[in-house]
Amino acid sequence: MEEINIKDYFSYLKHYILAFVIVVVLAVVGVVVYDKMIKKPVYQAQTSVVIAKSDGTEGTAATLNDINASQKLATTYSEIAKSELVLAQVIENLGLHMGVKELSRDLTIKPVDDTAILSITARNLNAKLAATIANEIAAVFAKQVTEIYKIENVTQLSIAVTPETPSNNTLTRDLILAIAIAILVVAGFAFLRFYLDDTVKHSDDIEKMVGLPVAGKILKSDVKSKRLGSELIVEKSPKAIVSENIKSLRTNLQFTVIDKELETILVTSTNASEGKSFISSNLATSFAQAGKRVLLVDCDLRKGRLHRLFGIPNTGGLSNLLTGDLRSLGKYVRKTKVHNLDLITCGTYPPNPSELLASQKNKRLVKILSDHYDIVIFDGAPIGGLTDSVILSRLMDETLLVVKDGNTARNDLKAASESLNKVGAKVAGVVFNMVNRKGTHYYNSYYYYGDTGKK
Repeated sequence: MEEINIKDYFSYLKHYILAFVIVVVLAVVGVVVYDKMIKKPVYQAQTSVVIAKSDGTEGTAATLNDINASQKLATTYSEIAKSELVLAQVIENLGLHMGVKELSRDLTIKPVDDTAILSITARNLNAKLAATIANEIAAVFAKQVTEIYKIENVTQLSIAVTPETPSNNTLTRDLILAIAIAILVVAGFAFLRFYLDDTVKHSDDIEKMVGLPVAGKILKSDVKSKRLGSELIVEKSPKAIVSENIKSLRTNLQFTVIDKELETILVTSTNASEGKSFISSNLATSFAQAGKRVLLVDCDLRKGRLHRLFGIPNTGGLSNLLTGDLRSLGKYVRKTKVHNLDLITCGTYPPNPSELLASQKNKRLVKILSDHYDIVIFDGAPIGGLTDSVILSRLMDETLLVVKDGNTARNDLKAASESLNKVGAKVAGVVFNMVNRKGTHYYNSYYYYGDTGKK
């Protein structure tokens, strides 16, 4: 895994805004319901006693040595106050329906630092009983200490009073803690997914990963319709922002070939469902709109779909041409509704697509087609696990590699790039497809046109 980019992580967190809101709301509701309806109120009462050791002579004040001795015995006194001797007597005196251990769990008895004072705190669901228990413990303790140590100077400093509010009323603290935990949980989950996510999410990373430029960035289309031809954005909505992206790609491609005219372009992808057919069909339409005579060839002899995009029967196509006579080419070239744009469909799916594309006949066909058209665009099969497009790329002036924002794995992109490099393919660059509109600065009122073609 590559080094984590904090800026990228915070950008990635934007996708979890709804999750943050939902989890925080659930946490807040849960805390409020628990605190108000489930949690029982506990009341806490506090008193304290001071133990001053003296020689017992009437009228003689406690000396410093007496006070120091009392401080040293403070821990012993706290143990006496919590002992069964004291607590059993308290239970008997108050008629409590509980055992010594149960009573002990609701007590906090400890010496106050650097003093001879013992703090006694009692908790109970009954506010009045909490104060009664605290005061009774102080009284029984004083009696027992007097008998054990033969000292008279044990004084209750304060009387425990009935508390008016529960001691466990911590709604504000609980809400703050719940919100903080909810945020940390969602942020942690997002970080884990971000860390484990090996997909390409930023076009800026592509050149660093594979040394290829980004030839074009195509934003995600707003078109939801599945009707025939709905993916041909450039034809249906020439002023849509996606159409402008395609036109920019077309312009960038025209600058990649310097010594001769750009005639043949292969459009492929790392894996299926990354939008290569969408790119090839709209790019071909864009070239046709620019006045070029364009031929679009479906070279995906495994799952070609251009015939469906253009609404043309796939009764015969490239595979049939390559297994037949090239002189029958005209039989397989179909006119489309787009002016200047013709199409050769994939034809019957053959059992040996790689062999057909690697044949000398296909090499002659590419030359024939480039002689008859200004631009020939080949829609190839995905590279992942297949050699079809790698073979075809050697015959092309330029090759475009399509990746899908947040979907294409980095390792798959690297593998596809390496496969093309090994055969000496001329790769014009990577097309970063279906980029989230909200994640790019291109999405603004100046550039955006609705898919109806109206500003």
